[in-house]
Amino acid sequence: MLFWIIVAILTAAVAVFLLKPLMRPGREGDAARTGEAAVYKDQLREIDRDLAGGLIGEVEADNARAEIGRRLIAVSATGAADGRRASGATLRKIAAGIVIVVLPATGLCLYLLTGSPGTPDQPLAARLENPGNNLDLLVAKAERHLAENPNDGKGWDILAPIYYRGGRLGDAELAYRNAIRFLGVNAERATGLGETIMAGNQGIVTEDARLAFEEAARREPKSPRPRFYLALAMEQAGRRDEAKAAFEALEKDSPADAPWLPLLREHIAKNSSDGPPVASAPGNPTEADVKAAEGMTSGDRQEMIRGMVASLDARLKEDPNNFEGWMRLVRSYAVLGEKDKAVAALKVALTTFPADGTEGRQLVAMAKQAGLDVEGAMK
Repeated sequence: MLFWIIVAILTAAVAVFLLKPLMRPGREGDAARTGEAAVYKDQLREIDRDLAGGLIGEVEADNARAEIGRRLIAVSATGAADGRRASGATLRKIAAGIVIVVLPATGLCLYLLTGSPGTPDQPLAARLENPGNNLDLLVAKAERHLAENPNDGKGWDILAPIYYRGGRLGDAELAYRNAIRFLGVNAERATGLGETIMAGNQGIVTEDARLAFEEAARREPKSPRPRFYLALAMEQAGRRDEAKAAFEALEKDSPADAPWLPLLREHIAKNSSDGPPVASAPGNPTEADVKAAEGMTSGDRQEMIRGMVASLDARLKEDPNNFEGWMRLVRSYAVLGEKDKAVAALKVALTTFPADGTEGRQLVAMAKQAGLDVEGAMK
């Protein structure tokens, strides 16, 4: 019953809003104008009689007729305007009837056909018991379960990657560490923890992240993800020869159609002895940046990160032909929670690296994983 009362109130409010401009009263014609016109006509006839009786001259009669004719035309024009206003009033009445009757009836019929008026209210607890495919409810249900059972490692293991993809990096790191504490370390959990720490530091492989990747590589030596990040750590530390060898080894072990091969080859070229210094690539932190970040407080590190992202954005505007730079910029904005800037950066990146190409597909895949509006960026 409460639902229908609310619907009735809202319908009435909308109707009043729509009717307000239609309820302004129109000015009706004055009946006295008819008598006024008759008086003017009598005056015209009187002028003719005076002229015939010789009481006035021809010139005086013409002037009098002109003046009376002008007044008669003015009265007639006012009457025509009143007629148009009367016609407009009729149209307003028809429009008001549509607003009052047709629109609410149409809305009610559509709701009865497509809605569920008989469905009872369902409190949050009941919805959490049957979340269906609603991801937010699934997460809420898992969080409530973990609040009651904090030692459930499987729950933390499920939530960790969900938090990571949603940009909740602090929650993701806690979830990964709890999953490892209760279930033990494996390659997937160690890699996820390393990626989360790295994302929180805008692509810098800190000491904690490197140790996590080393643990993952020790357990699964052929896994490409930890191997790539370990090579990246060497690159960031300025160990170019070691980084190049690690990237080349990963390229050799990768399938011929692996989507990460272009990225590997770009790193191999950058770390070649005749290539440009690694730090010259837009967005790559220097060795000093890495060391400085490890000793900073969380707030100072965030300020440094934002400065690096802004610098990367500016450099890419000058030189957009840098695939890794765009990957880092889009991911950085997403992690910082600036989704609009991330989508805008993705849109610009796709003009240089089209979505149907290898690099473009990697950009799109990364953006989808970060929860960005990829369709909007591709318009």
